[in-house]
Amino acid sequence: MTYDDGMKVRREVLGDEHVDRATANATDLTREFQELITTYAWGEIWTRPGLDRRSRSMITLTALIARGHHEELAMHLRAARRNGLTVDEIKEVLLQSAIYCGVPDANTAFRVAQQVLSEENGP
Repeated sequence: MTYDDGMKVRREVLGDEHVDRATANATDLTREFQELITTYAWGEIWTRPGLDRRSRSMITLTALIARGHHEELAMHLRAARRNGLTVDEIKEVLLQSAIYCGVPDANTAFRVAQQVLSEENGP
């Protein structure tokens, strides 16, 4: 896969607004990192045939909850909705994560999810 393939998938999953902001904010320090994640995470891993995007989103949400990466969690909650996960399915991922990742991490994930999903539905 190429950088362009990765950029296409990255845009489909994260949305143009996020990707445009990330690329516009790239600096001499961060530009190569942006290229790396676009090529490898989005171009190599997210395009593999073994899992669909919905499954990849569920796995990604769980990993981000387990590691406490709340900013990335918010971004990938939006991506999960774009990838077709329902609110109920997201709730189930968060409940499952409470058992395997810990209640405090899931508690924070539910708070982040509430914020993200509220944004989606408007005030």
